[in-house]
Amino acid sequence: MNEEISRLKKVVAQLRDPNGGCPWDLKQTHESLLPFLIEESYEFVQAVENQNTSEMEEELGDVLLQVVLHSQLASEKGQFDLESVAKKLSDKMVRRHPHVFSDGDAKTSEEVKVKWQEIKAAEKQKKYSIDTNDLAAPALTSSFKIGAKTKDLNFDWDDAAQVSYKVEEEWQELKEELMVSKINKNRVKEELGDFLFSVAQLARHLDVDPEEALRDANKKFVRRFNRIEDMIKAENKTFNDFDQMQLDHYWNLAKGEEK
Repeated sequence: MNEEISRLKKVVAQLRDPNGGCPWDLKQTHESLLPFLIEESYEFVQAVENQNTSEMEEELGDVLLQVVLHSQLASEKGQFDLESVAKKLSDKMVRRHPHVFSDGDAKTSEEVKVKWQEIKAAEKQKKYSIDTNDLAAPALTSSFKIGAKTKDLNFDWDDAAQVSYKVEEEWQELKEELMVSKINKNRVKEELGDFLFSVAQLARHLDVDPEEALRDANKKFVRRFNRIEDMIKAENKTFNDFDQMQLDHYWNLAKGEEK
């Protein structure tokens, strides 16, 4: 094993050592570490989008730390370790690329994708066409993928116009929950979820990735908000010096600059 990988394993093992290890690391579990794995993965995505290779290297290291930590936790219980994880991955890559490692045939990336799905399906032997494995992604992406699978099974709307009516229907149901004298948070959560799911299906029918669309909207908001902050600082003031209507004026100025 590479010298630096071996060193990383030893560092993490020492952090988890009951005798002199780090109190924070010692109390972690697979479950408690999950938010960090998700967060670090998204920070790597951000580094790639920024085309900052230095940040990519650092953030990918943070992702690797999570992999090594989870492997260390499992090895302490005799379940698996980093080596077995690597072996399982290598075996899977060889098995799913017969066109590279054996006598399989696939000349285009699309053919590779089809073969990959066929081999994966044979390995999984799924009981249902859609199951909990389809939930292993950010929620909007999962909604998008679930909808794509139901389409292949002939369970889908005909076009975006039909989906838009469903979006409107879910929006009305959500508004009804918000109009009662005492709001039921669980009901609101359920209806909001239904609304977001239908929006994801509308995005799919419009050939738009909803996760990407929302990320772009987030970036746009941050960019405009930062511009407002620049304007306010230029006047030697803070947000607390303005009411909402005045801040909306700055927002429209920032928005107008991008038009």
